[in-house]
Amino acid sequence: MNKEQGMYSTWVTIDLDAIKNNVRYILDRSKVQVMAIVKANAYGHGAVPVAQAALEAGATWCGVARVGEALELRQAGLDCPILILGYTPEARYKEMIEHRVSMTVWNTKQAETISTAASQTGQGAKLHLKVDTGMSRLGVDPDNAIDLLETVSHLPGLQAEGLFTHFARADEVDPTPTISQEKLFRALMERLNAKGIEIPLIHAANSAASLTRSSAYFNCVRLGIAMYGLHPSPECPLPPDFRSALTWKSVLSQVKRLPPGRGISYGHEYITTKEEHIGTIPVGYADGFRRVPGNQVLLGERKVPVVGRVTMDQVMVQLDAVPDAKEGDEVVLLGTQGENSITTEEIAERWGTINYEVTSGIAHRVPRIFL
Repeated sequence: MNKEQGMYSTWVTIDLDAIKNNVRYILDRSKVQVMAIVKANAYGHGAVPVAQAALEAGATWCGVARVGEALELRQAGLDCPILILGYTPEARYKEMIEHRVSMTVWNTKQAETISTAASQTGQGAKLHLKVDTGMSRLGVDPDNAIDLLETVSHLPGLQAEGLFTHFARADEVDPTPTISQEKLFRALMERLNAKGIEIPLIHAANSAASLTRSSAYFNCVRLGIAMYGLHPSPECPLPPDFRSALTWKSVLSQVKRLPPGRGISYGHEYITTKEEHIGTIPVGYADGFRRVPGNQVLLGERKVPVVGRVTMDQVMVQLDAVPDAKEGDEVVLLGTQGENSITTEEIAERWGTINYEVTSGIAHRVPRIFL
């Protein structure tokens, strides 16, 4: 029994060397700066240790989605440039300026309010202008971007540090939509160049585009899902040099033999048809293990089925295929055991979602062990 089996009900291990390997791959491939995207607790992997590993590997920026995520990095002593990629509440502008966190803007009101906050702090605010070239989410229309940039340049205390867009379909086989977005973005850059407007950091490529569209590298790429060794999509698989970083484990807490006709878990959706070998595992939907049919886990290097409903803190498994299973045995929910594996993508397909949501949904109460 390893140390984690003796201490935790369920836990994840994060291979930080895998994170570093994946960052170095993109650095070598792109030859530009890398922004490590560590929002959502680094896609469930642990924001601070992952950010530290990415920076050690050569990333120069960290990207987050929320004020609290930026503050977590600063409070941990990370001094790198940090960008909030989305919305920053007005009441937090001064705080972000004081912590040297760059903010994303897409309208004049934001710029004016941040300028006022900058004057109150006596410090400059660094802004990245987001351009909506086809994601139809946040961003200024390309036709209005120059006016906004000129407004930013004339307001006191503001620096237009970055310009970026986000590709909606870079992980698909058909490149046409991404080509269209890149053309719009490049046309804007040409207009900026004609006006003599220079922006220090230009970024558009996400993980998928960093693997498929060298023309979109500009001088920085944003490395998200690929940094964790997870495929951007089935149509955009990672090269074999990438390594998955996360393994999710638990233990068998009890093993019993139940007679025929015994109902298992709430609602008795599963009823034994003969004498069956049933195990209980201390993991449930409160940990992020979805309450859906068809789940499997690895035990004794074999895939065994979860039977009955997933409950908040526990699940039951049918162990007839592993007759020697005993209390305390290691269970792998996601990862490799011996010659067998359960991948994040396999779980995502079973849950009707994407691999991003599988790891991001692992609850905070599940300890992260960093290797």
